[in-house]
Amino acid sequence: MTEHRVERLQELIKEELGSILQREIKDPRVGFASITAVRVSNDKSHVKIYVSVLGDEQQKQDTMAGLESAKGFIRREIGRRVRLRHTPEIHFYPDTSLEEGMRVISLLNQINTQKEDQT
Repeated sequence: MTEHRVERLQELIKEELGSILQREIKDPRVGFASITAVRVSNDKSHVKIYVSVLGDEQQKQDTMAGLESAKGFIRREIGRRVRLRHTPEIHFYPDTSLEEGMRVISLLNQINTQKEDQT
């Protein structure tokens, strides 16, 4: 499969998954979650889905548990909507890049404040 086709498949899965999360997942544990990235393995047998969750640590854990619980339904819907010969296994991973980015910005602001205080 060419790199362009893999990227297109990843984007299609991301779009469909976003639609599924917005309209069809009824689990109250799933809070405000957004799909930040989708990575399909070379043999298309596995897909890694990175999820960013807004909220405290408990809400993040609850959302990830809700997504794990709905994994079968989500996989079936992805298979039906994307129409692959074999529907890949789905693996959810929390995406902490936003929190890490905010922490780096906070550290940079602290350094700038310290420099201003020294001058």
